[in-house]
Amino acid sequence: MRKLSVLLIVMLMVAGLVPLANAQDEEPFALTIMHTNDTHAHHEAEGGNGGVAIQAAVVKQIRASVANSLLLDAGDRFTGTLYHQVYDGQDNVQIMNLMGYDAMTLGNHEFDNGDEVLGAFLDGINFPVVVSNIDVSASADLAGKIVPSTVLDVNGEQVGIIGLITPDTDISSSPSDNVVFDADLVAAAQAAADGLMAEGVNKIVLLTHIGYNWDMEIAPQLSGVDIIIGGHSHTPLSNMYAGALGEYPTTFESASGEPILVVTAFSENEFMGRLDVEFDAAGVITDYDGDVILLSGYITPDAELAAVVEELGGRLQELKNMTIGETSVFLVGDRTVCRVEECNLGNLIADAMIWNTGADIAIQNGGGIRADIDEGEVTMGEVLTVLPFGNLISTLELKGEYVWAALENGVSEVENGAGRFPQVGGLRYTWDGSQEPGSRIISVDVLNKETGEYEPLDLEAIYFVATNDYMRGGGDGYSMFEDFAINPYDFGAPLDGILADYIEQFGPVAPEVEGRITRVDATE
Repeated sequence: MRKLSVLLIVMLMVAGLVPLANAQDEEPFALTIMHTNDTHAHHEAEGGNGGVAIQAAVVKQIRASVANSLLLDAGDRFTGTLYHQVYDGQDNVQIMNLMGYDAMTLGNHEFDNGDEVLGAFLDGINFPVVVSNIDVSASADLAGKIVPSTVLDVNGEQVGIIGLITPDTDISSSPSDNVVFDADLVAAAQAAADGLMAEGVNKIVLLTHIGYNWDMEIAPQLSGVDIIIGGHSHTPLSNMYAGALGEYPTTFESASGEPILVVTAFSENEFMGRLDVEFDAAGVITDYDGDVILLSGYITPDAELAAVVEELGGRLQELKNMTIGETSVFLVGDRTVCRVEECNLGNLIADAMIWNTGADIAIQNGGGIRADIDEGEVTMGEVLTVLPFGNLISTLELKGEYVWAALENGVSEVENGAGRFPQVGGLRYTWDGSQEPGSRIISVDVLNKETGEYEPLDLEAIYFVATNDYMRGGGDGYSMFEDFAINPYDFGAPLDGILADYIEQFGPVAPEVEGRITRVDATE
């Protein structure tokens, strides 16, 4: 059978004798999505790989080789290196605009410096920011700057973009009270998707900053969403790299019976994801391929982005190079350790807090520890990279029962990699991760400074506690520090400065993992 001529097809369509969808076999729409997440201001190559200059070179190569592409980000551009501490997000404004990002969603760390700093970032970027489960209408700094969804035109094809942010951002970061987060992730995303579909958009990408486990939870419950690009959990997905925790993409059947793909791209600008998909005329994915791309040091960096990073880095160099002391051991601050078990850098920070305040005990959230420190000389730059949030030390008196409650909160979300995990000084505790959250702490002992011996925590006694001002304000779920504090003081010395002073005073430091935290899970 010969194919109908174009003129005949048009005539039949006009006459209504041939439906548009069946007029001819339409070519599939091929789309390449490049994506990043949890870059945390890691603009430079580290260990030879990564960084925005190498990423820009890869982005340009891909754009030159495909007809249709998007560059998207799943949040947490803020906090993690000195770049953010110095530039408060304006470094990312320059870099993301120059790279040509098409859209992003927000991560919880975008709120670390409050609404005003985030608002300035939103004012500077030239692409949309989408979050469907947030209400910022009451925030003078953010109102009108964040939308639930947007539609991008890709060579005449409409692609809808929706966003989701982790609803515990109000306790894991520092938004104002005027920002409201919706915990019903499926309802928020579905409402945004329904709105797009009502406009005739049949290709929809959901950018999430909720974590891979939640991505997998919500994917089968959504209708009309084709792709989820995730962040927050720093999950390694790949078909080729060792250590990956899942396939790229991870595939599900949506609530409407269509394929839905879930991808994410590690963290800290070491990898960039590339997902190639084909859609049919109805917007259903018919083919896909892809994986994360190592931003290898063998790739020639983009000269323009390299120059921007060099210029931005100029202000950092003097601070980075100032030596403040020495460590005779490797100081472990890696999130995969300090968020789940005792780490020697956590011990060092807690000891420095007690040294500065004279407190009985110190509790530091593992998520506030952001990097390792190599054995040898320690620079101020390394300390600021470990503690990038600018926290002050807070002190309070607290009844023993609430100390216990604080530790219960701290171990309540270990399986989710939450940052609330408690690194401690002046006490030791044992916990059972096989029990339900809220019933995991088995024992708590407090160090008696006079005898040097540990004694059981007295639930009725009052203890002098040192922590950071973020936790004292209820951050990371430590509401007991806010609700039951006695004589709190939130304007102590900067935590980074105290750690630097402690290393200078007692260096070379050599903290050990000494049994302050013990996990003993029950077995059946």
